Amino acid sequence: MKILLVDDSKTMRNIQRKTLTQLGYEQLDEACDGQEALAKAEDFQPDLILLDWNMPVMDGITFVRAFRGQGDKTPIIMVTTEAEKERVLEAIKAGVNNYVVKPFTPDELAQRVATTMAKAAA
Repeated sequence: MKILLVDDSKTMRNIQRKTLTQLGYEQLDEACDGQEALAKAEDFQPDLILLDWNMPVMDGITFVRAFRGQGDKTPIIMVTTEAEKERVLEAIKAGVNNYVVKPFTPDELAQRVATTMAKAAA
């Protein structure tokens, strides 16, 4: 499974990469903002996207709207510090499939990935 990690924090991308690699996912690519992610997604064709909300150039919610606007149905998990109910609802309305609040545990991330992919396959 190919996973695109989108976060302006290199440290956060490294944490996600390490966790996902330990879970057996090896085809990983990275982008540091939404604009780069749009270009990478076109070339990489990910099966799943882990996406931060707050980033420079293009934030996560703007990315989701642009990505979904192209008709792309690739599952997206928002991985962010934005925990307010309104923000979660905004993300879901925009087309996010699941939500993880930072900081998260490896088990939490693994569970969200598994749940999201199971729903997408149904």
